[in-house]
Amino acid sequence: MAFGGFERGHAPAQPMAEINVTPLVDVMLVLLVIFIITAPLLARALKLDLPRADAPPAMVQPQTIQLSIDAAGGLRWNAEPVDGDQLVARLAAAAREMPQPELHLGADKAARYEHVATVLAAAQKAGLKQIGFVTEPPAAQGASR
Repeated sequence: MAFGGFERGHAPAQPMAEINVTPLVDVMLVLLVIFIITAPLLARALKLDLPRADAPPAMVQPQTIQLSIDAAGGLRWNAEPVDGDQLVARLAAAAREMPQPELHLGADKAARYEHVATVLAAAQKAGLKQIGFVTEPPAAQGASR
């Protein structure tokens, strides 16, 4: 099992003892040229004389409404208790605001889905577009055991 060159002849095949570094040198030279060309472009910045203009203030972030439903079906609007009629009126008023506030709905684990569905229907009927559900992340598996 001899490793050798491609020559054929009467001499016994001898192992090739040298490494061909020509492809390595070619690649390194190409990389060197690329770095030489791109290095000045990275260090140089364009100096621009930009015009000054008065811009309107940035868009105001919409407020968030924290609406929570307890296990008995009671409603709280930003920690203030409300009943069904007050909820409909407040949702309608919130839907008319610009920008429209975000409704963050959190329901107790034991709350009936009927209460959640009623609140969602009222929010949709009022015209609220951004509704999010608030949940708690699961506890660490090792901590609960």
